[in-house]
Amino acid sequence: MTRAWLVAATAPLLLAQGSPPTPAVGRAATRPVPKPVLVPDVSQRDIEIAYSFTGADLLLFGAILYPGGHVPGAHDAPDVAVVVKGPSQSILVREKKKVAGIWINAARLRFRSAPSFYAIASSRPIERLLDARTRAIYELGVDSLQLSPASNAPADVQDRFQRGLVALDARAGLYYEAPRAVEITAGVLYRARLRIPARVPVGRFTAETFLIRDGHVLAAAVRDIDVRKSTAERLVARAAARSSIAYGLTAVALSVFLGWFAGWVAGRR
Repeated sequence: MTRAWLVAATAPLLLAQGSPPTPAVGRAATRPVPKPVLVPDVSQRDIEIAYSFTGADLLLFGAILYPGGHVPGAHDAPDVAVVVKGPSQSILVREKKKVAGIWINAARLRFRSAPSFYAIASSRPIERLLDARTRAIYELGVDSLQLSPASNAPADVQDRFQRGLVALDARAGLYYEAPRAVEITAGVLYRARLRIPARVPVGRFTAETFLIRDGHVLAAAVRDIDVRKSTAERLVARAAARSSIAYGLTAVALSVFLGWFAGWVAGRR
């Protein structure tokens, strides 16, 4: 009787020790697949603007590092998009209307953070690579910029002013798109050229590279670019900002002197 009671009492313990562990339900057994890594660079980290500056061609290039060194085939190769963006600024957009034959400012709208320069190059048209929501998240494309209107105006009014701002900057060469301007070699190396116009503002620019496949952004990397005035132009701009009256009087006096000197030289001939 005692032996039977001991066997019955220790049986659950023996079964618990000898039974294999029950696998956890819903626990992932696979490890996350490592993503490719971008190694970008630019041909010029510093762009100096002098009085004779007519623009610059910026070369953006780099490499795509794949996990394990396995380069995908042509049917599964990713695309690349490169965005060069200037410093954000607050800008006031005025809408003109013709009244009695005279053009007057009829309405206006201020944007808090409009990029002073925006250019995008891609291996294929960006509309074919990403949907509208993803393009808006990463601001890929001129139509996907988030300009943050500082107004409670209706959505159609905000869209009208944003289209007007984009059209003005596009005519000035400050906003543009370059589809199929990115060249990808052997699925590893990429390069693209973007034009920096003469009217570009100074400040800290960013060159951001995106690796895209199957409608998703796989990787992104950023490089900074400094656009600044040369020493002489910087000194003149600083003098005009700090001592505007003295700067104006000096400019007038210099103009009068140069005019008199030119007339004196012409009179001696």
